[in-house]
Amino acid sequence: MKRISITPRPNWQDEMNRIGFDYHSVDGNYWQEDACYVFSESQIDELERVTEDLHRMYFAATNHIIQTGDYDKLGINDHTATLIEQSFKARLPTLYGRFDLCYDGTNPPKMYEYNADTPTSLFEGSVAQWYWLQARGSELSDADQFNSIHERLLVEFQALKSEHPLYFTAVAGNQEDYITTRYLQDVAIQAGLDTQFIDIHDIGYRHHDKAFVDLQENSIHQLFKLYPWEWLVEEEFGQYIANSSTQFIEPAYKLLFSNKALLAVLWELFPNHPNLLPAYLDEKMLGGNYVKKPFFSREGANITLYHDNKTEQTEGIYGKEGHVYQQAHALPTFTNNQGQTMHTLVGSWIVGHGAAGIGVREDYTAITKDTSLFVPHIFR
Repeated sequence: MKRISITPRPNWQDEMNRIGFDYHSVDGNYWQEDACYVFSESQIDELERVTEDLHRMYFAATNHIIQTGDYDKLGINDHTATLIEQSFKARLPTLYGRFDLCYDGTNPPKMYEYNADTPTSLFEGSVAQWYWLQARGSELSDADQFNSIHERLLVEFQALKSEHPLYFTAVAGNQEDYITTRYLQDVAIQAGLDTQFIDIHDIGYRHHDKAFVDLQENSIHQLFKLYPWEWLVEEEFGQYIANSSTQFIEPAYKLLFSNKALLAVLWELFPNHPNLLPAYLDEKMLGGNYVKKPFFSREGANITLYHDNKTEQTEGIYGKEGHVYQQAHALPTFTNNQGQTMHTLVGSWIVGHGAAGIGVREDYTAITKDTSLFVPHIFR
């Protein structure tokens, strides 16, 4: 695994705009056109295997919580637990998720967390970096990319085809969420599904038949939502979800998958697993350097890193639900073209139940955030 410099395409901004990736320069330089990460085939094989192993372990941990009923320590109330159990026992389909991994190409990957409910950076991982590779032509003619995200999504959407349209919803005013959701809708259309997009604020509820509806009072039978489950259950209509006929994608058990308190459950069930980091709900269980994470934080918000008697933290709106404490494990660092040290994270995608590709993020700090940069990758 290494970071190499390459010459940016002279018109790369126009090319990215052409494929719909119009937030490529948010915060100045989100997409990195002057470099790429290079992996070997064996390294990609390892990432693929570990990703699928971790995904299976999350199902085992969720089954354990359902069997024990030990929801309180995870900050989950009875109403939400009912939704989780209904969806898990029905084995409702899961579409996709992303593991955040610490990986240097030599040592076993270590999981930081599973973004299982509302993962973003999907469009750049699936489409943008693939188009980038094709555009490099002979320069990278010997290279491949671990990226079957789009093809795998097509298969999963084909399995969701029904007599009813599949609705897609997000907060339309959030650019990244909107583009991600519209991309997924486009994949569903390619898979032959009838689809509709609706802003999440426009979804209504019809009491007499317990149906969620669109603005024309049409029942919503299937709904993909890029909106966190832990927010959804707190909304005015959240109380009606359990008795509605709407199939939600992602299913409610993904609320448990994305709950970082489950990191402690995983460590309890799979102690000393080579791809896990020690994690506890009691910070006294960890000595030395550790990371404090809210159960439901997103995009690196409200993370506190205690390292060598120094503290690094990010701001945000999370934390009231509780915290998990995970042993610190430093990201590998690489030097960018400006001579700056970059902390590098591998995001490994799973579609359905299979590993489907990776996206690489890097940051000037040790905590990966929503502003962290995206760098394309290849393997040889």
